Amino acid sequence: MTRTGTTAAERVVHFVLPGDVDDPAAPSGGNTYDRRVCRDLPAAGWQVRPYALPGGWPQPDATARAELAGRLAALPDGAVVLLDGLVACGVPEILAPETERLRLAVLVHLPLGDETGLDPALAVELDAREHRTLHAVEAVVATSDWAARRLVTHHGLPAARVHAVRPGVDPAPLAPGTDGATGLLCVAAVTPRKGQHRLIDALATVTELPWSCACVGALGRDPGYADRLRRTVTGFGLDDRITFTGPRTGADLEARYAAADLLVLTSSAETYGMVVTEALARGIPVLATAVDGVPEAVGQDPDGGVPGLLVPPGRPAALADALRGWLGDPQLRDRVRNSARARRAMLEGWEMTSHSLAGVLERLRDEPRSTR
Repeated sequence: MTRTGTTAAERVVHFVLPGDVDDPAAPSGGNTYDRRVCRDLPAAGWQVRPYALPGGWPQPDATARAELAGRLAALPDGAVVLLDGLVACGVPEILAPETERLRLAVLVHLPLGDETGLDPALAVELDAREHRTLHAVEAVVATSDWAARRLVTHHGLPAARVHAVRPGVDPAPLAPGTDGATGLLCVAAVTPRKGQHRLIDALATVTELPWSCACVGALGRDPGYADRLRRTVTGFGLDDRITFTGPRTGADLEARYAAADLLVLTSSAETYGMVVTEALARGIPVLATAVDGVPEAVGQDPDGGVPGLLVPPGRPAALADALRGWLGDPQLRDRVRNSARARRAMLEGWEMTSHSLAGVLERLRDEPRSTR
């Protein structure tokens, strides 16, 4: 089919986004990534035409499905289209009819079946739909090297069609912290995948040591889970030491980082872990479960040191031991803090993200259609 939507000189990408991408009550790494792509791609030579589509993605109702189908049908032949995976991966039957006419790429923040708390049958169905979607489109963008490898192996995708484009991070001032040890911060939506229950259980084993922990993140995504956490905190008698602040952005979030001595992240699945690099940009060490792309985000300092403490997933005792070590060993704290400050200077900015994504879009626009 002849492509008539763009000329050789045009660089326009139509970006299909979830409807809550700009909702301050629903901050997430995926939404932050999407917003920065919209903002920064023009500096890399690409105009962005965003379309935020309300709906219960990845299981949209008929209205949302019709809106997506209509948006795609209205685009000119040959248009370059980037779709957030939350919107795209559950509806292969909508994307498939457009694959011969449009240049489609899907940005996968988290594979659909990896979300915790899903009914097993639903997880299998969403995984199968994602498989069909990713095989239909011409390019897949993952947010870490680990995530790219996982998509290739899990879905049997050609490696040449899967591209790792890591999130960037903005420069930030060094966080003064509290006393260098006891100010703990968890920045994550309050959901089972983020694993605040693991953190609370571990903190309950070190009550003889001084610490306080602020859990910053949206509480409304799984209200039942949030309620269980509050009851657990009360049951342990830790209401004065563990607080749930709800989502924070802007100056409020900056103030939380400024008061932090250690970032804690106890997720069961993370394709990268943007809050890790947000903390390291401020010289804050990290304690995290070593799942998926988290070690890639933590990285190493120039001398090979690790700017934090990584513990195996599924080992509650290891998490508790790491907390006890951090709180009780000044030499360990000095070592990982110095490594975090050295790692800070090595972090990639968002301009590298936009440059890498622009390269993917350039190839998507110009290369002959791949053979399925």
